[in-house]
Amino acid sequence: MTEDLEALRRRLADFAAARRWQPYHTPKNLAAALSVEASELLEIFQWLTPEESARVMSDPDAAHRVEDEVADVLAYLLQFCEVLGVDPLAALSAKIDRNERRFPAPGAEEA
Repeated sequence: MTEDLEALRRRLADFAAARRWQPYHTPKNLAAALSVEASELLEIFQWLTPEESARVMSDPDAAHRVEDEVADVLAYLLQFCEVLGVDPLAALSAKIDRNERRFPAPGAEEA
């Protein structure tokens, strides 16, 4: 069974604390690391056609690279949120709420 978000956040915090990395986990450094990891994820897809990109997970080596980069992006995002006290799920929910109001579905009646 997959760990929940809070358990993963705690594991990341414990991992960093055990290595005394907290002084380096500033918002600026974590945002930069997040950007680098997102770029590494993008690099996998850089020269693929749309059709090739849709099939990327069917290649075990490419799938492993994608999963590793997704993990890195999520790890840095969770650490960033931890440092700034942001609840990522609450932030996402609020953003979806705003987008639903901003971009109503075609044919949706306004309340």
